[in-house]
Amino acid sequence: MRYRLSFGRRLFAGGNVLFLAAVSLACLMPLVHILAISFSSGAAASAGQVVLWPVNFTTAAYQNVFGKPEYLRAFWISIQRVVLGTAVSMLLTIVTAYPLAKDQRQFRLRTIYVWIFVLTILFNGGLIPWYLTLKTLGMIDTIWALVLPGALQVFNVILLLNFYRNLPKELEESARIDGAGHFSTLWRIYAPLSLPALATTGLFTMVGHWNSWFDGMLLMNHPDNYPLQTFLQTIIINLDFRFIKAENAELIVKLSDRTSKAAQIFVAAFPVLIVYPFLQRFFIKGIVMGSVKE
Repeated sequence: MRYRLSFGRRLFAGGNVLFLAAVSLACLMPLVHILAISFSSGAAASAGQVVLWPVNFTTAAYQNVFGKPEYLRAFWISIQRVVLGTAVSMLLTIVTAYPLAKDQRQFRLRTIYVWIFVLTILFNGGLIPWYLTLKTLGMIDTIWALVLPGALQVFNVILLLNFYRNLPKELEESARIDGAGHFSTLWRIYAPLSLPALATTGLFTMVGHWNSWFDGMLLMNHPDNYPLQTFLQTIIINLDFRFIKAENAELIVKLSDRTSKAAQIFVAAFPVLIVYPFLQRFFIKGIVMGSVKE
């Protein structure tokens, strides 16, 4: 039997489609506008002539960014930071959330440890003690200074442990009957089943590492060790001309502050735009299931 929609239902569905299309365009237009500015001449961008299509098309902004070895070195440092930081953070998050997901009978000190983690969200030791600790450990001007201090994010731990608590208890009980220990249960049952939550926390971690610039300014004494965002902040926001060579003077004439910033924004957003579609199907499920507490 074929179900026929009423006129009101079809009108409502059409209105929903138009509304969602308008919202999607509203989200997409700023990015298209920024991309158009980044490929426009500095004069056209400064005069406000660029809307959604480049005016006086030029790649000067991207040549300025990609045409220097300092940029490529900073890009490589950011890649290392994202890969190492995400791997270390996910490992620590998984092994921390697992015991905290147990009930009071299985882990008597669970509540105490949970409150210790929650207190770190509300209070911290301060910027100066944090810096002195890293300096004492000899981590200044190393990649580990960008990776280890924020390796364990409490928000991600809470998200993952709530996801673990929603998994059926019978799975762990059956694994115990078959002789599996805690590590076998964690890596063979909990970790594969928590893929949506892991994808969500992994995306949060990757974006956080990729967009971070302030710690690079504090912990890197030499510009050669700057991650990408710190490097771009230095040469574009502060207009630091140490990285601009004399042979690039003709290229700089074609630039403006708006085109340079537009190129910076798009380059910074592009890796996330590439990764997000592969994790999008897990993202909403991981957020919803990890945020519900029994």
